[in-house]
Amino acid sequence: MMYKYFKDSELACKHTGENGMDVAFMKVIEDIREECGFPFRVSSAYRHPTHPIEANKSTPGAHASGKAIDILVSMEQAYKLVEVAYKHGIIGIGIAQKGPIGNRFIHLDMDESRSRPRIWSY
Repeated sequence: MMYKYFKDSELACKHTGENGMDVAFMKVIEDIREECGFPFRVSSAYRHPTHPIEANKSTPGAHASGKAIDILVSMEQAYKLVEVAYKHGIIGIGIAQKGPIGNRFIHLDMDESRSRPRIWSY
């Protein structure tokens, strides 16, 4: 798939190399990226159900559906990302803003099959 702001390799599962990102979800992420106006560094996108993180769950999570992405971001950019994501209809926002700046991220997903809070912290 060709995206304006993302390479297939950065969206692919780090365990299998497969890219199972949902096209409609990625359109929303591209729109969010455009509006934010700063680069998104992806820490995790698609995870195949056999990926160690997914395999340890009772049922695979939003990343295995191809409808989730974790963006390495902090401080003012993290705030802006959450604000813009909410405006674009993102239904799952996980906030990890503790610890070293380079490890902080925002999780965004549109996995409607999950029963959980709309926003949470790690």
